[in-house]
Amino acid sequence: MSSVAGSVLGTGSVRRIETDVLVIGAGIAGLQASLDLADQGYHVLLVEREASIGGRMIGLSKVFPTMDCASCITTPKMSATAHHDLVTTFTYTDVESLVAADDGFEATLVRRPRYVDEDDCIGCRLCEYACPVDVPHEFDGGLGARRAIYIPFGTAIPQKAVVDLPNCILCGKCEKACPTDAIDLTQEPETIEVRARAAVLATGYKPTPTGAKREYGGGRAGNVISGLDMERLLSPNGPYGRVLRPSDGKIPERIAYVQCAGSRDETLGVPYCSRVCCMYAIKQAMLLSGALPLADITIYYMDIRTFGKGYEEFYQTARSMGITFVKAKVARITEQADGDLDVRVELQEEDGRVANISHDLVVLSVGLQPGDEVRRFAPVATDAYGFIRSADPALDVTWTEVPGLFAAGTALAPKDIVDTVAEASAAAIRVSAYLRQTSRADRLAAVVYG
Repeated sequence: MSSVAGSVLGTGSVRRIETDVLVIGAGIAGLQASLDLADQGYHVLLVEREASIGGRMIGLSKVFPTMDCASCITTPKMSATAHHDLVTTFTYTDVESLVAADDGFEATLVRRPRYVDEDDCIGCRLCEYACPVDVPHEFDGGLGARRAIYIPFGTAIPQKAVVDLPNCILCGKCEKACPTDAIDLTQEPETIEVRARAAVLATGYKPTPTGAKREYGGGRAGNVISGLDMERLLSPNGPYGRVLRPSDGKIPERIAYVQCAGSRDETLGVPYCSRVCCMYAIKQAMLLSGALPLADITIYYMDIRTFGKGYEEFYQTARSMGITFVKAKVARITEQADGDLDVRVELQEEDGRVANISHDLVVLSVGLQPGDEVRRFAPVATDAYGFIRSADPALDVTWTEVPGLFAAGTALAPKDIVDTVAEASAAAIRVSAYLRQTSRADRLAAVVYG
């Protein structure tokens, strides 16, 4: 018999919940898996450590190769998940442990305090407008600013405020502005014990740090940014409303992309290709050529890898638009006094000639690393780089070595959005088959032994 996500099984300070499937991570993979399972009639508990569901895809500008709006794809899935009768969503929640049990899995969750009562908050943002404290906004890669009490972003779900207590000056202005008295600075973490028949790990990825290669100036040079930073600059709801270089607000005229800035590099511990870097750089270059038609855009690459359907045509379209592709190794990026950047390159198609080329904005095409150390809380095997290891990749990549525990998306390996969504749906199919199989085994046992 299916159990209801959200049902309280015990009393006391620890809440106990029973569900069919626990999905960890509410990016595009977790959202797709949750919707597919819920549409089949299974109760799903979806857990996300950030204050909103949506993952990294909700922060992108457009997707390749169709150039569809990323938010237009992600937001409906976020809304459908949040309003589905069979999906219970916990945001701002950490998974402390996930262990196999006789009837599935037992998990311990800790919901961090928002210091705002979610039931009372109406998302009016009056508290945010009243707050006098500005801090760098993580959603914009630190390029924009937010208040010490804030709603994560415009299309966040849930539309509930969060108090950044370390940066709060306890002035009380948010409490005075709140029309529903939702501010509660006495909140404490809540522990939740979960029993689930199956679980899906959709913990996503994190980008290679911009400052990982010191010779590229990332983290020190103000006009050296990551590909994710450029996504925010290109987004309609970006921090500046248009593409400007961060140091002085100048409209960039000579933009460079450095490929493999966080992949295929033994020194970074990321010797593998991250698969998406070439394509997102090409996509951004095409968008930039439309936003800044007078700008010169150069992509320095070692190899261009266009592996998917329509990807090679996408690359050829970019070349025909006037985007310059230079086969070269970038040795060093040096910031000048005026904020411009001197890029020292070894030109591979000119017999290794070394040149210093000036640009006023450099984008590092950083790679993809595992989004969470899943072995910290889950009994799952990982490969040498921290990605979840499949039990039999040739048969089905979503199976882990633990019965009833599945994985999807970039938690398994670097991949694009198309493959991530397909893999999430595949995981949902496998979970459904597993639950039907175990239910049938239970019924047979009841007939034989009951």
